[in-house]
Amino acid sequence: MNLQRRWTFPLNAAFCLSASLAGAGLLAGCAATKPPEAKASTGWVKDQVADAYTFGFPLVASDIARERASGNAAQSGRAPLNTFRHASALPPVGAAGWASVDTLDSTAWLDVSADPVVVSLPAAPRGRYLDARAFDAWTNALYSSADTTPYPKMQLIAFVPAGWTGTLPADATRVECRTRYVWLSVRVRVNGTRDVREARKLQTAMHIEPLAPAKGSVADATPAVTGAWPGGSSGQQPAVPPLPAAPLTASPGAQAESLDASAFFARLARSLDDNPPATADTPAMSRLAAIGVKPGEPVQFKTTDAPVLDAGIAEARERLSTVPPNAITKNGWTWFGDGVGNYGTDYTLRAYLARRQPATSTKDGEAKPVALADSDGHALNGANAYVLHFAPNQLPPVRGFWTLTAYTKDGALADAKVPRLSISDRDRLKKNRDGSIDVIVSSDSPGKARASNWLPAPAGEFQLTMRLYAPRPQASDGSWAPPPVERH
Repeated sequence: MNLQRRWTFPLNAAFCLSASLAGAGLLAGCAATKPPEAKASTGWVKDQVADAYTFGFPLVASDIARERASGNAAQSGRAPLNTFRHASALPPVGAAGWASVDTLDSTAWLDVSADPVVVSLPAAPRGRYLDARAFDAWTNALYSSADTTPYPKMQLIAFVPAGWTGTLPADATRVECRTRYVWLSVRVRVNGTRDVREARKLQTAMHIEPLAPAKGSVADATPAVTGAWPGGSSGQQPAVPPLPAAPLTASPGAQAESLDASAFFARLARSLDDNPPATADTPAMSRLAAIGVKPGEPVQFKTTDAPVLDAGIAEARERLSTVPPNAITKNGWTWFGDGVGNYGTDYTLRAYLARRQPATSTKDGEAKPVALADSDGHALNGANAYVLHFAPNQLPPVRGFWTLTAYTKDGALADAKVPRLSISDRDRLKKNRDGSIDVIVSSDSPGKARASNWLPAPAGEFQLTMRLYAPRPQASDGSWAPPPVERH
């Protein structure tokens, strides 16, 4: 049973169904009390809007992310489709968006509508973590090299439209894509600023090329998904309202959440035309159609619909801010294992992560425990000092590496100059006599004697994020957990 599917059933219909079990007389009474058209009552429609919003949220956030990242390379933060955009330096102090300070990221938006797109990645040098992960437009994980090894050999990955029948290079890994757009992220470990130059060498060896059908091949230029590309049967997609102005630090998920009902569902309808859902999503698509949202068609709500739409979206946003019940919660930390990356019909989990932890890979690719409060339930604050006591041989279990980073409550790095922005398995942490390790987290230095184990924290409220790259099963299933954050 999927506990995450918070899809609703019309209350009146459910009541009548239950009544039928009690006898025909009760069923008749139920029908007389609520005529069929009452199914369109505000309460029922509000829940349906909330379900539709939750279902479509990842696709809208993904569409916004692509729009923001795609374009002329001369524009800051943008690159053409099928082109890598490489981070050339580690994030500075104060960087927003839960920035990783231990990897150089190379990202690209791929368009597989015409031909397969072939990505070539270099082999990871000995001891150099490299992870390639790809997501469809619904944020489902299509590929994750860390699932197999955190130190891969040379990779040749061919992203192809579903059902494409052409010939690929013999050594290419075929990845079928139901959606037109695919987001690719490649992370290379960096051991401090002095190591950036070496990591950059790997970036220069990364390449993306569309696959031109070879002479004499039986390449099928038409994607197998009927009416998907381009613009459905009409060839033209409906216009959507431009994105409202937002700070550069605003995440695509935050921007998606800020859209009103008309703008949100209009963007969803347009995106559906290029990025069709899975077969299992047919019931969800029926719910969308019932409120007037169909792939590639204009969305026109009545003015009188506004209260119901607003109420439904408010309910959905509450879902997206609530940790799903299938999260792993131990010692004040929360993270996810089973189900991440391959969501099926677990729409609430998928939407929550699209909003709170975008680019979440599979359980074998990455685990990301987060702590917002200490062991007494009080919000973490830089005015206090905290200790994480790792018992002997209980550091994070990984096949790759692990890091611990302190962010502001809004996901920014500390904005002051500090000795380090994270602690990781590469640091020479001092052990206690019994082999245990104490990590100190505070905004003020604990003194020279404990400096090796000190993680500087932002002033004011903050959160701790632990990243386990290529975690071992005991981290993904919750049998291992980070220690509680104790106030000292």
